[in-house]
Amino acid sequence: MTEVVAADTALDEFEALLGESFGNDVSIEGSVVKGTIISLEGDTALIDVGLKSEGRVPLREFTSPGQEHGLKPGDLVEVYVERMEDRNGDAMLSREKARREEAWVVLETAFEKQERVDGTIFGRVKGGFTVDLAGATAFLPGSQVDIRPVRDIAPLLGTPQPFLILKMDRRRGNIVVSRRAVLEESRAEARTELVANLKEGQTLQGVVKNITDYGAFVDLGGVDGLLHVTDIAWRRINHPSEALTIGQTVDVQVIRFNAETQRISLGMKQLESDPWEGVDTKFPIESKFNGRVTNITDYGAFVELEPGIEGLVHVSEMSWTKKNVHPGKIVSTSQEVEIVVLDVDASKRRISLGLKQCLANPWDEFLAQHPVGSEIEGEIKNITEFGLFIGLDGEIDGMAHFSDLDWEKPGEEAIASYNRGDVIRAKVLDIDPEKERISLGIKQLTEDPFTSGAAAIRKGIILTTTVTKLLDTGIEVTVADGMAGFIRKSELSRDRSEQRSDRFAVGEKVDAKVTQIDQKNRKVTLSIKAREVEEEKKAMQEYGSSDSGASLGDILGAALRERDGSDKPEDN
Repeated sequence: MTEVVAADTALDEFEALLGESFGNDVSIEGSVVKGTIISLEGDTALIDVGLKSEGRVPLREFTSPGQEHGLKPGDLVEVYVERMEDRNGDAMLSREKARREEAWVVLETAFEKQERVDGTIFGRVKGGFTVDLAGATAFLPGSQVDIRPVRDIAPLLGTPQPFLILKMDRRRGNIVVSRRAVLEESRAEARTELVANLKEGQTLQGVVKNITDYGAFVDLGGVDGLLHVTDIAWRRINHPSEALTIGQTVDVQVIRFNAETQRISLGMKQLESDPWEGVDTKFPIESKFNGRVTNITDYGAFVELEPGIEGLVHVSEMSWTKKNVHPGKIVSTSQEVEIVVLDVDASKRRISLGLKQCLANPWDEFLAQHPVGSEIEGEIKNITEFGLFIGLDGEIDGMAHFSDLDWEKPGEEAIASYNRGDVIRAKVLDIDPEKERISLGIKQLTEDPFTSGAAAIRKGIILTTTVTKLLDTGIEVTVADGMAGFIRKSELSRDRSEQRSDRFAVGEKVDAKVTQIDQKNRKVTLSIKAREVEEEKKAMQEYGSSDSGASLGDILGAALRERDGSDKPEDN
């Protein structure tokens, strides 16, 4: 009887202790309680939380993978009571759920105050990643990982870092967090501090954030600056990707800063010495250098003489003979070429170069081999309205003007007898290397018939000519050896009424007096009128004058009869 009373007394004391700990008629299921580790058995810990029976909790729930739990009998731990008893009569306890419950309390407070919480990304799920927030599992959307898209998440896995809670639903157990929001807040703080201390000429370190055709945007730590393609390097860069990559860390200098618009212009080349300093000394005029073709345009090619220094070879300075050809037909990008410095303007950062000057001038060579007066042979390359272009040695052409094709035929008529591709001979008349011109003549291969014919005639003699053409202004005739002559209308007769071209016929023989020999225009000017006047004077001298009683008709009749070899008067 005494034992029963003692047992009842012990039971009452235990119930009293439970009442103190949990309150009367209050179930501890679904709550976190403190328990004592009774023993460690294999991979579990036996824990007493003051219930009728102990519960077992896997040791792995007390630590992270790969770490020692460090537990020993007698240690107090917090666990979550899932059920007072399972079917075996043991209490169902969980350390993970206890941690989760603890975490939820802390997280809800942080969520209300919009404070940052620490967590670790430990897995990947559809649309994002899972984050351990000190026991509570949260979802991190892919768009909330970083300010810009992250290609490789590996460096972020397993690394504790701050997050901001965007949404919580304890009933459903959902937590959504953002790493991006934390970064944006940090950037805003850093931006404010950076902009406040920013000065032109300041050197900063940044990360290439984006690359465009015209430059690159560099993240300076909360604020972006534009690094224009022309300020990346002193040498020519056609596209920023030739020198930069996204994510690359670079040193830059603040070139311009507008505090109102907060636009920042950056430069990389400004941190290096200017290669154009002393360029006049490095590249004297008329000196030869080797360079690399960096860019080809319609008007020429740019050649790099050294990193940061380029010169332009204008299309007119690329070839002695190829005139209307695109520069890309003469040189190619990256080709190594020899050039000559033609001009240097350090103030405008311009160097004019010549490519053809490194080769022999074909006009000078032609002059040395074929002096004026020599004869050449070549193929007719082209026929134009003003002459023939004849191919010569050294890939150059000479021109025979249509006036130099034939001594007798007009140029328009003479040029019709030639065809493209004909191989002909010509004489060198003139060479002008500076103007790159060679004048040729074909008619000069033979003696000028006018010159030889003119030697046989002189001014004042009377010649028998043949009428070749009737004109309103006179008549054209031929004289000795086919020389051209002309008798003006006023010179067709002494008698004004007879000064008409239509009283002559083509092919008719006409005597006329030579009044002028024009060597330059290769024409002889004659006069019938002058011949008649001369004959009248002779007749007057031989047969008397009209003052002695003879008529002019009698005198001229006698003179004509004498010229014809007859002294007999004509029958009336």
